[in-house]
Amino acid sequence: MTSNGEKFPPQTQDSQPGKQYLMNPLPKSVNPHYIPSKKLHGKVALVTGGDSGIGRAVCYYFALEGATVAFTYVKGPEDKDTGDALALIREAAKENDAGEPIAIPADLRRGEEECTKVVDKVVSHFGRIDVLVNNAGVQYFAERIEEITEEQLRTTFEINFFASFFLAKHSLKHMKEGSSIINTTSVTAYKGEETLVDYSSTKGALVSFTRSLSLQLIKRGIRVNGVAPGPIWTPLQVASLPVERVVNLGSYAPMDRAAEPFEVPPSFVFLASDECSSYFTGQVLHPNGGEIVNG
Repeated sequence: MTSNGEKFPPQTQDSQPGKQYLMNPLPKSVNPHYIPSKKLHGKVALVTGGDSGIGRAVCYYFALEGATVAFTYVKGPEDKDTGDALALIREAAKENDAGEPIAIPADLRRGEEECTKVVDKVVSHFGRIDVLVNNAGVQYFAERIEEITEEQLRTTFEINFFASFFLAKHSLKHMKEGSSIINTTSVTAYKGEETLVDYSSTKGALVSFTRSLSLQLIKRGIRVNGVAPGPIWTPLQVASLPVERVVNLGSYAPMDRAAEPFEVPPSFVFLASDECSSYFTGQVLHPNGGEIVNG
């Protein structure tokens, strides 16, 4: 359901990653009423999957708050969305004294070596990493566990969890006290989802990873937190869910609608900002439309 309470038009995309520019209506990355205050001025942020959806909105809001942004994308299928994202982020960066953003092509399925290359490119360009946002993800709809192949299971964990682990591992070499890691998990990690068993499992792993790593890094002054969105109008949905689920996206949330991407980034800004969240680590914020989660 849209913010107006209407169903989304029927649509699907036949492959992942999904393409934002083909969606109807287009997801909204910008809240015209948001007033930035340089909360992230001078910081360098790496965001995975920043070409579209939540990732694009996070990059934009980080630039609004003065951060210099690097983001990853999948070369080929995400070229158009990447160009659109860069144009949007550049505009915010120019207006808010942030550096020129860069986009880094990466196939996060390739494991630790690929993740190391991504980190090295950011450090080569900007000299350090102050904020890491592990956001890239895939999901596959399956009504029965028997439908989930080993290849699908491995792909889902490689992109959603292993890449987050390796990116954190290598980014830490270039982080100092006051830096921050933020993992994008999901409401499904807390309440489960019968048709997204492997996806939900990766998001649960990210919650445990967030809590455990946060404890390890306290003495280094580096905070680790997470954000667990509910139903958000992004390319991931139209590229993975059946038409009837897309049309009614968000109808199961207490607010009876899906969120626009711009409704999620303030949680990331809060967690990335020392002045806002210096006493937060090992925690997860829940922009999920009213779902009550415990755990």
